[in-house]
Amino acid sequence: MGRLFGTDGVRGVANADLTAEMALGLSVAAAHVLAEAGTFEGHRATAVVGRDPRASGEFLEAAVVAGLASAGVDVLRVGVLPTPAVAYLTGALGADLGVMLSASHNAMPDNGIKFFARGGHKLADELEDRIEGVYESHRHGEPWQRPTGSGVGRVRSYDEGFDQYVAHLIGVLPNRLDGLKIVLDEAHGAAARVSPEAFSRAGAEVITIGAEPDGLNINDGCGSTHLDQLKAAVVEHGADFGIAHDGDADRCLAVDHTGAEVDGDQILAVIALAMRERSVLREDTVVATVMSNLGFKLALEREGLQLVQTAVGDRYVLEEMKEHGYALGGEQSGHVIIRDHATTGDGTLTGLMLAARVAETGRSLRELAAVMERLPQVLINVPDVDKSRVQTSAELAAAVTEAERELGSTGRVLLRPSGTEPLVRVMVEAADIDQARSVAGRLADAVKSALG
Repeated sequence: MGRLFGTDGVRGVANADLTAEMALGLSVAAAHVLAEAGTFEGHRATAVVGRDPRASGEFLEAAVVAGLASAGVDVLRVGVLPTPAVAYLTGALGADLGVMLSASHNAMPDNGIKFFARGGHKLADELEDRIEGVYESHRHGEPWQRPTGSGVGRVRSYDEGFDQYVAHLIGVLPNRLDGLKIVLDEAHGAAARVSPEAFSRAGAEVITIGAEPDGLNINDGCGSTHLDQLKAAVVEHGADFGIAHDGDADRCLAVDHTGAEVDGDQILAVIALAMRERSVLREDTVVATVMSNLGFKLALEREGLQLVQTAVGDRYVLEEMKEHGYALGGEQSGHVIIRDHATTGDGTLTGLMLAARVAETGRSLRELAAVMERLPQVLINVPDVDKSRVQTSAELAAAVTEAERELGSTGRVLLRPSGTEPLVRVMVEAADIDQARSVAGRLADAVKSALG
């Protein structure tokens, strides 16, 4: 079998790929790997468990909690909260591990399990491999070591987590948001309560859409992957701008007052300049992925800032940031990591910081985002292909070489397998949109031919 862990935890169709039995087993394995130091130190290991509002999260949460408690771990159930809230609380409460049940921007039938180590940090590949190894050993007959009597874990709700997380968000803002009217699209997801509360407490007038989760409507035509409703609402209400989150609120995209999209690259650029003014952008450097628009790199160079690029995935951005001490990084998709205040991408924090910049400068988001010009970029997802052969197919390599020859120095090509879905992403950037579309279309056909 392939590796269970993808770029962002273990994901799949709930109750088909990701079952209650798997959730329980992975949680016991995670307890053995992540909580063992706490046991050795003589105190009861503790885990923070949260989820997004998906219906399947209810039974998967029950399985995770049962697995952890059966392994002797005390569990704090924080309920429906964003992924970054679970990461924050894991660190703030001194827990040995955190668990988030969410499939982020994926459709409702999917779900996922994401583990955090002490401090609320994402797991390195080595830790994920150890958890998977323990899980597989048990599946093949190796018995668990199970505590009994007073050794089993205790479970309690930790409702204080909501206010604790909101207070943290408000506490790190450089200035208030008074005078701003902001539309928030919560994707019927995990931030449906947190984000409006935080923006309101910070002084903004808030209008919400997509803030009525029922367990079935998460990401359904709304949120950061479907911006049309937000664009219309911003214009209709005469708002200063709009903010969109995804299902677990680790992403933030924006819409200016005209209804034009402001993507993650532009958000990063705006926040980078604000942080430099406050002398908190260490090394004058921003970390982003190879998916970032070429216009982003050119804008940073023009402003005298450095760009370090990594593989796609906010975990790789974070690893680079931690290794070199950088303060800001993120992805075009809206994962933005402000490392002084968060251990992972935090969509609500990002939106607040973007709003704070608008309030501080008195300039519109449209004007601030104009610091960079997005070069035409076409992204095509090619489903139902063997994504494992992207790097080894000679036919595909020849097609890429020909595309790069045609684009020359004015564009670039990127092919990569999705870390969470069964597809290959084809990205083409060019000075001319028609050329980008043409090249991308031919490459997508080449992917189907070579890998189909």
